[in-house]
Amino acid sequence: MKAREKRRVKTKTLWELFAGMLYISAFTFGGGFVIVTFMKTKFVDEKHWIDEQEMLDLTALAQSCPGAIAVNAAILVGWRVGGWLGMAAAVLGTIIPPMVILSAISFFYAAFASNPYVAMVLRGMQAGVAAVILDVVCSLGVKVFKGRSWLDIAILAAAFVATFFFKINVVYIILASALIGIGRVLWMKRKEAAK
Repeated sequence: MKAREKRRVKTKTLWELFAGMLYISAFTFGGGFVIVTFMKTKFVDEKHWIDEQEMLDLTALAQSCPGAIAVNAAILVGWRVGGWLGMAAAVLGTIIPPMVILSAISFFYAAFASNPYVAMVLRGMQAGVAAVILDVVCSLGVKVFKGRSWLDIAILAAAFVATFFFKINVVYIILASALIGIGRVLWMKRKEAAK
């Protein structure tokens, strides 16, 4: 009986993961960071399957890996929630809506490309997308400041300056941040060993 109950709970979780990602992906416009915001709302705030710090870590990993951040984040969240099957459910839910929408758009491309109403709608959506991305940046940035680690705050500030003022490629910023993180862990281990 317990095995059957566990299987039922796992199936329900996988279905909720798939349906959640399908819904998020179908109604999210503006790229990966927008979908990450909705994933945080769904899986951190509503479902409590992962915590905020974990979502921040998963977002950093998703951004660091090659490929679309939305799919990368779905892989990581799916794996964290349900293992291999969770990863498959999350990725399927994430890729089905764009595949259907892009297939329809490519079929009617000539009509969409020259339609002034479609162009106006897309221009209007850009402002909304910018607001959602700003919300992600602020909520994740506040988490760094709440941690009160001078090194994390310094990395955040340096990354912002490097990106905004010097237009340094984000890959180099992520690699530098990773090296600093590795250095910090090694230094902490050495410090603990010396005690």
